[in-house]
Amino acid sequence: MKNATLLLTFSTLLVGFSLQSKAQASASATANATATIVTPITITKNTDLEFGNVAVSATVPGTVVMTPAGVRTPSGGVTLPNTTGTVTAASFLVEGVAGYAYSITLPSTAVNLVLTGAPNMTVTAFTSTPSLNGTLDTNGEQTLNVGGTLNVAAGQPAGDYATTVPFTVTVNYN
Repeated sequence: MKNATLLLTFSTLLVGFSLQSKAQASASATANATATIVTPITITKNTDLEFGNVAVSATVPGTVVMTPAGVRTPSGGVTLPNTTGTVTAASFLVEGVAGYAYSITLPSTAVNLVLTGAPNMTVTAFTSTPSLNGTLDTNGEQTLNVGGTLNVAAGQPAGDYATTVPFTVTVNYN
């Protein structure tokens, strides 16, 4: 019995040393890689930014502020005649993945409105609704409206002014 106990103890120690000598110095694991391609975000113009009819003072410059809601406010030497012409904020349709948020980048520099033989007018201080960021609805859509400030010189010659280079509004997923 003493020999059996001694043999069992010796066997246990031998197995313990054997297991200890096989301890690993490194380990490995695996992982999978996945990606989901989402529908690209798009923006399409619905309407242009149109300030309508504007009357100007011969001696005082002025501005017309167009809100994204299409409301005009004159200041300085500018008045708005009762016959308004076409008055609209610019409107765009943004489309993409439903529920996704996106950022809006408006023009940061002046946009020229040109009439041959006349000094240019500029549009500055662009604003939008939504402002800075939007979220696409359950159909993956949102209307984006853009306004700005029309800067009119004193004695600005009469005529139909227009951009020769359209202004750019950019949207990106957040």
